[in-house]
Amino acid sequence: MKNMMPARSGGMEQRMKSYSDSYKAAGVDVTAGYKAVELMKNHVKRTVIPGVLSGIGGFGGLFELDMQGYQHPVLVSGTDGVGTKLKLAMMLDKHDTIGIDCVAMCVNDIICSGAKPLIFLDYIAIGKNIPEKVAEIVAGVAEGCVQSGCALVGGETAEHPGMMPDDDYDLAGFSVGIVEKDRIIDGSKLKAGDAIIGLASTGVHSNGFSLVRKVFDIEHADLTTPREELGGKGLGETLLAPTKLYVKSILALYDQVEIKSLTHITGGGFYENVPRGLPENLMAKIDKKALKILPIFDLIQKTGNISEHDMFNTFNMGTGMCVFVAKEDAEKAVEILRANGEDANIIGEVAEGNGVEIC
Repeated sequence: MKNMMPARSGGMEQRMKSYSDSYKAAGVDVTAGYKAVELMKNHVKRTVIPGVLSGIGGFGGLFELDMQGYQHPVLVSGTDGVGTKLKLAMMLDKHDTIGIDCVAMCVNDIICSGAKPLIFLDYIAIGKNIPEKVAEIVAGVAEGCVQSGCALVGGETAEHPGMMPDDDYDLAGFSVGIVEKDRIIDGSKLKAGDAIIGLASTGVHSNGFSLVRKVFDIEHADLTTPREELGGKGLGETLLAPTKLYVKSILALYDQVEIKSLTHITGGGFYENVPRGLPENLMAKIDKKALKILPIFDLIQKTGNISEHDMFNTFNMGTGMCVFVAKEDAEKAVEILRANGEDANIIGEVAEGNGVEIC
């Protein structure tokens, strides 16, 4: 059943008259879907930006491209889900921030090409459609869109009785952005001596939660008691902290300094993601002392007796994005990023070689 699509005249009113006893007996309540749409309307409205031509209720999200200022525009798309972090949201019965993670996993990826996100769509598969719960999830999605300056133009809520427990759900998303062809960020201009700037993360973000859940035996863990090593926050609150959105700060930098490469530190940590932004025969040398490793990662490593290599190969370790610029631009770039709300500092340099060295 649709949760967000462009409305046609009178469409929602007619749908509200739809009802099926037989379908409800099979586990799908279509009227719950309609109620969810009504509850999420105000959240969706918050994300409207110039170019949006549609509301909610139809079959396709419409967006008019403004080509002014572009000579050879390229569309960049990305899709991702939240992963098993959702399990924690379900255990804490807190669903209003997990949508931020979903948006961030997509838009933080496409900004790595220099693309400005334009539109976002979500997909929610849920055991039982509880309208208030679905609206909470979408509220988080909308907040993520607002923070990254894109519009929530469509989506889907699918009720799956018999395929998952009533309380379970999965959340995924899809985003499209735009970039001028000759300004695509692809790492091709990198050279030895270029600087690497790290942007702080808000925590574990949305990666490595299968390992996190195993380390803490999360189904039996104390999630709420404040812990001194976590700054007085509970384990659940710390782990559920939403993924940082880097779009607006990166776009501000993009207009003032040449960004040679960007890497989003997601699943696979430093060892998998940093090389994705490097050409052959160049490597990243990361100064471990320059990293601001968050307490949650120290706790994960100690509790799970995990090697340092595996930590850096799984988690962001407190750095959610790496920005590569010329050495002479590094201080200016850090200043701009900090002025736009980022905890940014130089964490390393590009050198001849391959892969990543953390020293």
